[in-house]
Amino acid sequence: MKMIDDIAKRTGTWLSGTGPMNDIVISSRIRLARNLAGFPFLTKSDTGQRNEIYRLLYDRVMHTDLGCRILFVDIEEAPELDRQVLVERHLISRQHAEGEGSRGVAVSDKETLALMVNEEDHLRIQVLGSGFRLEQLWERIDKLDDILQQQLDFAFHEQYGFLTACPTNVGTGIRVSVMLHLPALKLAGELEKVSRAAKNMRLAVRGLHGEGTEATGDFYQISNQTTLGKSEKDIIAEFCSIVIPKIVDYERMARQALLKDRPTALDDKIWRAYGTLENARTLSTEETLYLLSHLRMGIHLGRLETIPLQTINDLFIKAQPAHLQKIRGMRLDGEERSVFRADYIRQRLAESN
Repeated sequence: MKMIDDIAKRTGTWLSGTGPMNDIVISSRIRLARNLAGFPFLTKSDTGQRNEIYRLLYDRVMHTDLGCRILFVDIEEAPELDRQVLVERHLISRQHAEGEGSRGVAVSDKETLALMVNEEDHLRIQVLGSGFRLEQLWERIDKLDDILQQQLDFAFHEQYGFLTACPTNVGTGIRVSVMLHLPALKLAGELEKVSRAAKNMRLAVRGLHGEGTEATGDFYQISNQTTLGKSEKDIIAEFCSIVIPKIVDYERMARQALLKDRPTALDDKIWRAYGTLENARTLSTEETLYLLSHLRMGIHLGRLETIPLQTINDLFIKAQPAHLQKIRGMRLDGEERSVFRADYIRQRLAESN
């Protein structure tokens, strides 16, 4: 599919390395879960109902002015590799990629908006931004939700709020998520404290690809677990005033402590990572993300000035399995991917110097 090929060759706007707190905060995301009134949840829908939901949402989404150019992908018909590219770019979930039946996703040309049709709920509206931008993202998604509600009748209960397939989403239907890069806290052995504090505040700590994934490359997603009993603005305000600023401060203090107390050990981590990436002949995804993580920290601490930050951000995406195969233009098995990944990274680093 040419559209997916084009997407795989560029870096999404949300991974541009810009925005507030971008040394620690990779990206911000807000998602709203919505279901159509008069239709059962997908777990109770038969094939005919699922197809009707799909056709209705496709028609309304593609014929509504959402303020940007929209591209639609039929997930059911898309090849497995194309679906995996969308997962790696955080435009659909693994559940959406691996599901069955009619389902799709509408994506804005800058990849800052995705509308998942027939994932867990009938519709999931998602906005993404680089850095810490929750307040701006809320303004955008709130307007999009209002526009779509003029075209669609969403299931809503006066007492419980928006009705969703999973009880934990009932109420506002909102999921707020911030992706953080926390290598210094990991090196200092302080991540468990952060995790415990987050869980005490009813927050979820997950890996790079969200629910069910482990942290890779020192990336962690922090998201809310409670949607009932709090307004959207209250949830976002808590993230903006308490949760994320505190974690960012902890990571920055840990980085400064490394600079002050362990500068040689810090430089050794950074330059060993650089040397491995510059010379390795085979690299796994996990090892690559781990090594790139140290380079990213080194750039932000001024210890590595030979590589542009954008090159590192780009490699975080391009080094993942489906993207590599798109770049190579052919299917690759695990060993072939590891060899091509190492070749590709060596080439990109050489071009950056």
